[in-house]
Amino acid sequence: MEEYYSAGSLQALSALLCPMEDDEDDSCSSATAQARLGPGHIGPTKQSDGTSAPYLKRSSKDIWDTEDVAEGSEFDDIADPRPQPEYDIVLKQHVGAEDLFLGMTRKDPSSMCCEDMVVKIKLPDTNAAEVILDVKEKFLDLRTPKYKLGLHLPHPVHNQKGKAQFIAEREELEVTLPMNRMLDAINLL
Repeated sequence: MEEYYSAGSLQALSALLCPMEDDEDDSCSSATAQARLGPGHIGPTKQSDGTSAPYLKRSSKDIWDTEDVAEGSEFDDIADPRPQPEYDIVLKQHVGAEDLFLGMTRKDPSSMCCEDMVVKIKLPDTNAAEVILDVKEKFLDLRTPKYKLGLHLPHPVHNQKGKAQFIAEREELEVTLPMNRMLDAINLL
């Protein structure tokens, strides 16, 4: 064990890592580029004015990028006194006899096999003409004179392919939105 820690073995290791040149200086001028890197080389490189490249602003008056702001936060209004209506989110799956009895497809009861998201919003004393609905990929915004709802959706949806139906007997708005997940084309064949 002592032979690994002897002065001669440490000098041999030092000579391997940093071979001495003829002028006997202690710097590793002939070392590789990776051997000359230190802790200061971690992270984004500094530019000549001292700022980091990834943190540059597009305009001098901008205080954030639009990518930094969460979708739907532009609809948040703390001073708005309207209450939030009751709502329910139901995931819907198209199931046929081949799924139910024969098990021919790979569908199971999990939410990953659901094709549609149905948002049921109870709007008592509201007419269908008073409802303003805006659906984004991950956010649903509903406004009426009496209620407001800003709902972050649990899964991304196809906002242009959705359907909304106001059921007057139940005073309820049903919004059916097809789900938009990355691997749906592969998983739901």
